[in-house]
Amino acid sequence: MSVRMRHTSGHSKNRRSHHSIDEPRLSKCAKCGSSHLRHRACGVCGEYRGKQIIDVQSKIEKKNERVKAKMKELGKDPNAKKEDKKEAVLDASKLSKKTK
Repeated sequence: MSVRMRHTSGHSKNRRSHHSIDEPRLSKCAKCGSSHLRHRACGVCGEYRGKQIIDVQSKIEKKNERVKAKMKELGKDPNAKKEDKKEAVLDASKLSKKTK
């Protein structure tokens, strides 16, 4: 079926003028000075409009406890995480299929 109406590039560009993406609006926290989204509590200190909303420190402690419990469950030492990264360094000659 043929298209009967004209479709100019100006018409397309006019329709797409609202497709641009704006950067998120950020505000600075009055307590710690870090930037956060407007109308939301600060992720660093947990305050919103001068009131303590989120206890960030307790959330971090809970997360660390969960990680330690999971590491124990897997049978790994939580402090040995750094050593695993050293062993995971890859060498190009080992990865190359051409060299024998």
